[in-house]
Amino acid sequence: MICMGQSQVRSLNKFLRIRSALNFAKWLYYTRVWGMDIHSSVKFSLSARFDLTYPKGVHIGAYSYIAFDAAILAHDMTRGLYLHTYIGECCFIGSRSIILPGVKIGNSCIVGSGSVVTKDIPAGSVVAGNPARIYQQGLELTRYGRFKDAEQTKERLIADGAFD
Repeated sequence: MICMGQSQVRSLNKFLRIRSALNFAKWLYYTRVWGMDIHSSVKFSLSARFDLTYPKGVHIGAYSYIAFDAAILAHDMTRGLYLHTYIGECCFIGSRSIILPGVKIGNSCIVGSGSVVTKDIPAGSVVAGNPARIYQQGLELTRYGRFKDAEQTKERLIADGAFD
């Protein structure tokens, strides 16, 4: 098993400022140039894709995270649809997932990696699959779609020496 030492973890943090600056520049580009409704606290991978055909239809709430290669769509050329797509607050959208046009994802939701979300998702849900199905409901998540005990687990692992 290969583990990163503490010095290796710190060295990766050198790029955090650069990544944050690039993320902010991309957020400015999407909101100011294209007119998307993306809250300033949203974090997204630099490879996340937002619909540029109907950019005013993209709405993302505060403290949500969009992982790499996720696609947020607001149009469907074949059916002539131009719909508003909403992602609530404190959501996590997994890598390579696709959110189809007109879908409303409630607050505090997790969308599993590779999922194709075709229907509205109620708040506090975990969904996964193609098409996405609800696997759990009634969750209370913190910022960026994290479970409330996630930070405690990390602290326990550090105390147990897992990150040495």
